[in-house]
Amino acid sequence: MARSVKSGATIGQVAAAAGVSRATVSRVMNGLSTVAEDTAERVRAAAAELQYRPSIMARGLSLGRTNSVALVVPDLANPVFQQILRGAVAAAEPFGFRFLVTETVEHADAEAEIALEARLRCDALVLAAPRSSEAALRELLPQVEPVVFINRVVPGLDVPSVRVDYGAGVHSVVDHLVALGHRELAYVAGPRASASHALRVRALEEARERHPGLRVTTVPCGSSVDDGYRVADEVLASGATGVVAFNDLVAFGLLARLGETGVDVPGDISIAGFDDIELARYATPSLTTAAVPQAELGRRAWGLLHQLVSSRGTTSSTVRPTPSESRLVMPGLVVRSSTGPVPPARRLSTPSSDRAGRARSSTPEAPAAWAAASDGWELTAGDQPLTRYAKGDSMPRVHSPRPHLHPLHSLGGVAMTLKTPADHRHHYGVSMAVPDVDGTTYWGGRMFVRGQGPTLLANHGRQRTISAEVIDDGATLLSEVRWTDERGRDQLVEERRLTGLLLPEVEAWALGWSGRLHAGGSDVVIGSPATNGRQGAGYGGLFWRLPSADETTVLTANADGQAKAHGSRSPWIAIRRRSGEAWTTLLLVQPGDVDPWFVRIADYVGAGPALAWDETRRIDAGASLDVELVAVVVDRRLGADDAADLAEFAVARMRATG
Repeated sequence: MARSVKSGATIGQVAAAAGVSRATVSRVMNGLSTVAEDTAERVRAAAAELQYRPSIMARGLSLGRTNSVALVVPDLANPVFQQILRGAVAAAEPFGFRFLVTETVEHADAEAEIALEARLRCDALVLAAPRSSEAALRELLPQVEPVVFINRVVPGLDVPSVRVDYGAGVHSVVDHLVALGHRELAYVAGPRASASHALRVRALEEARERHPGLRVTTVPCGSSVDDGYRVADEVLASGATGVVAFNDLVAFGLLARLGETGVDVPGDISIAGFDDIELARYATPSLTTAAVPQAELGRRAWGLLHQLVSSRGTTSSTVRPTPSESRLVMPGLVVRSSTGPVPPARRLSTPSSDRAGRARSSTPEAPAAWAAASDGWELTAGDQPLTRYAKGDSMPRVHSPRPHLHPLHSLGGVAMTLKTPADHRHHYGVSMAVPDVDGTTYWGGRMFVRGQGPTLLANHGRQRTISAEVIDDGATLLSEVRWTDERGRDQLVEERRLTGLLLPEVEAWALGWSGRLHAGGSDVVIGSPATNGRQGAGYGGLFWRLPSADETTVLTANADGQAKAHGSRSPWIAIRRRSGEAWTTLLLVQPGDVDPWFVRIADYVGAGPALAWDETRRIDAGASLDVELVAVVVDRRLGADDAADLAEFAVARMRATG
């Protein structure tokens, strides 16, 4: 028969219920380890049934302790230390201990004073990542024992510790970047007083020995988001293609600043963090990082400290932890979207004002060919990357996930595409982007609503690659793409062909993109902001977003300039870009029926033929719509006559290949 619960149960009642002495109940309730575990369990069960709660004040007076522990951290705003605290609190709670927390705000000189003051109010101390010098910690230790360190070991000090193997974490990040082709890295360094910073530096030195030719530039920084934001321009100036950030917060600051300036991550530069804080997976792009089990650090620290507290007053060496028992935690690499293959070699300027790119006497001897790569396919000519075609499955839903080409470069290594720039996050290199297909957007971002203006709606569709194969001796990637609306229903099925072709006669290369959009059992209507009431905004179709340059001009078959090109039905347009003294030209050609061109040069650089310029376009049920574009990338400035001749030549070569 169950005992009735009595309010205000006493220690004597618990002792009687458990069949033990009052002293035994006291030892169990105070967390002492001198009681057999089966007896302790019986006491705890009786106390729980009787709802017995010992008086904290009385217990403190009788034992001479408070059953509280202080955790001293350098920065409480850092989520890592918040998770350490959470783990420690959860582990200590069953033993009746509570944690108090204080921070030093990264002030190493004040750390000893803060730790002493905290220890006066508590029974023990956990110092998380202490910034004090070894000499200062040796002087402090006798005044604050018992104490456990997190992420710090001081030679000669008999202090148990829980540590992260920062060397292993850094090695995993560097090995990942090297495997992607990166040889120019930047280490965005942490606080100089941080012991883990020194361990990272040592690991990077070892990495240079393990990877001959690897260059690592150290950029002094700190440990906060603001610190990372502040040094982003310096990181870019270092020439690095990959970044090892001190922690995830620093990486967040870098991502924010790079996003504002239109730098593509990872297309232009890869970023990796350290710690894997909770927000890392939600960054834009999601952050590759070395994952540390942060709450586990707190739990293990409490385990060591509890042994110290429980063994005080006893000579038993089987209870007290020693430095040899200190725990080492291994981080694990988590690969996300912020790291990618190294971009092709950067452009080197040449004396001619009409040419750009690397010094090259001719185009590559090997033909252009597609091959499978991570998250898509890569087009190369010999050992030279030309472009990557990503499936786009990991894109945010608000960007209307779709396959896209990025990065795409000229033969001279000049970047010709831009992805997720600060002005339009939903622009992705070269893609089939349509703002209105029966009310579903495959453009991304906001949709223009008549009488309301640009509005963010939950109507973002998705283009999924269902199957793909490489044909034409590697020159063509043939795929089936399904267009599904926001509710997952098929709207269009597309047969898409992407063909890469070298043009050695003119030292250029060409890309052919053709798609046959097939409607199923019902009609499909394609619209644009212009057909919804926004005059002049007839964009939608194959859209090419380019990086900005020092000077950009546009030619058509009949006139020059954005005003004349925008809305024209010229068979081709040529976008000419100058960076320094070097020029490149992107020649876009419509081989068949010509749709009006959407062209932007002033605000940003982007262009493409529009499917619904000022009137909607219907694909009848069971019918198809063909979309085709040929692009030629040239490392020089083309005139109107040269552009016209090259357009005709490229289309003829593409027809012969396909």
